[in-house]
Amino acid sequence: MSARVRRGIPALTSCCHGVTAAADVEDDMTTTTGIPGSELTDELLLRELHHLHETRNETFLHGSADALREHTARTFELEQEYLRRYPEREVDPRRTRSGARGGPQHA
Repeated sequence: MSARVRRGIPALTSCCHGVTAAADVEDDMTTTTGIPGSELTDELLLRELHHLHETRNETFLHGSADALREHTARTFELEQEYLRRYPEREVDPRRTRSGARGGPQHA
């Protein structure tokens, strides 16, 4: 039986590039969504985040409740890890409340 499907229940993998452990559905119906974010290199963390953001809309519109829950949890985990590593990341002032209320915006 495939590592991605056990007992007829599809599991969501965290990356299409094969850099994470295969997702698996265990007997208690919990899933393993991949290598913990804290163990990913910066390059792999960014690649996984990019992939999750690319697949969000499709998962939201067409994924099962379990797939959406796993996608949300994995995205949150990796976003929190990114913020932990880069607390002083550059923030575009137009992406803040005060900046969005300011004068004319230039792209």
